[in-house]
Amino acid sequence: MRMTPRCPRLALILSAFALLFTATAFTQDKPDRPPWAQKSKSGANNGSAPSTAPTGEPGKIVQPTPPSTPDDSQDPSKQRGRIQVTVNLVNVLVSVLDEHNRPAPDLPRDAFQLFEEGVQQEINIFEPETSQPLDIALMIDASLSAHKEISFEQEAAAHFIRQVLRPSDRLSVFSFDESVSQRASFSDNVPALQEAVRKIPDGAGTSIYDAVLLGSRALAQRGDDRRRVIILVTDAGETTSRTDFDSARKAAVRANALIYTIVVRPVKNESGRNTAGEHALETMTDTTGGAMFYPDSAQELPAIFDRIDRELRTQYRLAYYPNPRGPANTYRSIVVTVTPSTYKVRHRKSYLTGPQ
Repeated sequence: MRMTPRCPRLALILSAFALLFTATAFTQDKPDRPPWAQKSKSGANNGSAPSTAPTGEPGKIVQPTPPSTPDDSQDPSKQRGRIQVTVNLVNVLVSVLDEHNRPAPDLPRDAFQLFEEGVQQEINIFEPETSQPLDIALMIDASLSAHKEISFEQEAAAHFIRQVLRPSDRLSVFSFDESVSQRASFSDNVPALQEAVRKIPDGAGTSIYDAVLLGSRALAQRGDDRRRVIILVTDAGETTSRTDFDSARKAAVRANALIYTIVVRPVKNESGRNTAGEHALETMTDTTGGAMFYPDSAQELPAIFDRIDRELRTQYRLAYYPNPRGPANTYRSIVVTVTPSTYKVRHRKSYLTGPQ
């Protein structure tokens, strides 16, 4: 009978321990808890970049570049300092061609007029034959229908790599079919880059929009003080992209990437091929200020690559501080004119404003 008064007290203590154990197990293991409340598991992802894109992401990159964050590869304080200095400055690369489609060098500053949303802007920086280094994403369609010409196309691209790269420039080789693969990281190692081009395997499907989107993202991680260029060699037969045209175009605009597109057409007659991909590429290329090329045969590729190289070396760089400044995270239209009006002018048509 002496033990009877202690039994309720003991029962209460045991009940408290049982509740505590149940709550701990629920907090750590219940799958619908938020990530910070989950029990850590051995072998879980430690934050390293996967070799394939997550579900819902377009394509994949065999050698993925780091995630698109501003502080991954650079000191955060240095990156913040750079952004504070350049956040309002808008750079516009301008290609000027004469009546024979040849680059027009040595034009003076007062030959250019620049407008944002119809309002003329003061050109604060004028740099003829800009010395800004190049970052080039060379993207080769691995599913070209005219496979009998693929070796010639690869050799033309290898020649271009040797010709275009200067000591401060960097180039990366990508291939795309149903996915997007990075065959060589950004570098100036010409032999390694040429070997990567020559070893691109055949594929199936054509993911043009994925290629533009992922190429733009890779370039966006490069320095702000460099020119970003995408060169696409494709048959333009879009078939397997997971992303869409508008997302790809916006990614190129955000990255300030200049697109040059070489369309190798296995069928020359428009009635005998799907031209939707060509029209989409024309729009994206025009939006970024690049150029489209339609060689009649692969033998014309060396001349086209030479023309792209000459144009990149004779571009004008205009930079201005927008007045008035547009609202944050909005697209602003740009128009550049040159006097006399007989010149042809190409430049990006818009840019995305940053945070206020």
